[in-house]
Amino acid sequence: MAPAGDKRILVTHQPIGVSLLITPWNFPAGMATRKIGPAIAAGCTMILKPAGETPLTALAIADILDRCGLPKGVLNVILPPQSGPAISKILHDPRVKNLSFTGSTQVGKILIKEAADQVIRCSMELGGNAPFVVLDDANIEEAVKGLMMAKMRNGGAACTAANRIYVARSIGEKFTAEFTKAMAALKMGTGRESGIQLGASVSMKERNKIAELVDAAKARGAKVHLGGNTPEGSGAFYPATVMEVAPTDELLSNEIFGPVAPVVYFDTDEEALKLANDTEYGLISYVYSEDLKRAIRFAEGLEAGMVGINRGLLSDPAAPFGGVKQSGLGREGGFDGVHEFLQTKYIAVEI
Repeated sequence: MAPAGDKRILVTHQPIGVSLLITPWNFPAGMATRKIGPAIAAGCTMILKPAGETPLTALAIADILDRCGLPKGVLNVILPPQSGPAISKILHDPRVKNLSFTGSTQVGKILIKEAADQVIRCSMELGGNAPFVVLDDANIEEAVKGLMMAKMRNGGAACTAANRIYVARSIGEKFTAEFTKAMAALKMGTGRESGIQLGASVSMKERNKIAELVDAAKARGAKVHLGGNTPEGSGAFYPATVMEVAPTDELLSNEIFGPVAPVVYFDTDEEALKLANDTEYGLISYVYSEDLKRAIRFAEGLEAGMVGINRGLLSDPAAPFGGVKQSGLGREGGFDGVHEFLQTKYIAVEI
């Protein structure tokens, strides 16, 4: 009933229509299915463009859904030889109504501009530069365990990876020693060997980018506690690396996307919060403290779409996943994820 009492207000949600889904190479199954699932639930047809490095996973998912009875034409996988022109053409087709993209902020900005010509609605899960803050009352053992999960999941090649580690100076040396010990215990190698915990980067280009970032930080005076050197031999490998850097070091402004952990010491909670928020990104943040009230207060001050308190792993299909600032628009997961593929319609009924 309307407040004026002159009509009933009916609100319904309808499928937005043809949706273009673009996914990255890391977590190729997870990135695709958390777009495909909500789109099917909402009643939308899709065009899926997976990353060129991992196309077979997308084709396998399409085959599974086909054998499960998904009607022909609901999910369409494309593998264009030149992604840019193909995506641009799709985004300028008036039948396309929605774009869901996971990838870098740089590419996301280009796609938003392309989508603007047809006023296509955009859901953007973009880059991250996650701070991992360890306050002075944190349980060091638990914080190290959480950091290993937050940093080294998928070898550090995740938008949720802890990228900047801020530790209270009073516990800095002890924490760094324990963390370095945990990183040093990781065994690097190929999948043909047993007990491997750290594999290769997705390409030599990606590995070399990581090496260049580390070498530049070393040249600026970073203190290396572990790793920090490109291994000899074949393969896109880079070792687990722990570095102590200045709060203003340029390394902290880059999404490393690899097994490199830069550590910075701070003196006060206010300083830590300022350092954590000093980035154009705002996808995810982590904070460790034994004082829950203190941790929640700190979490509320973090400029991020998601915050983990005493947790190194946050992702949950039932929770809204997404960021603020230049880390994206919209959310995936839970009801929010389904609503990204729906449009709201208001119907007024006279009474």
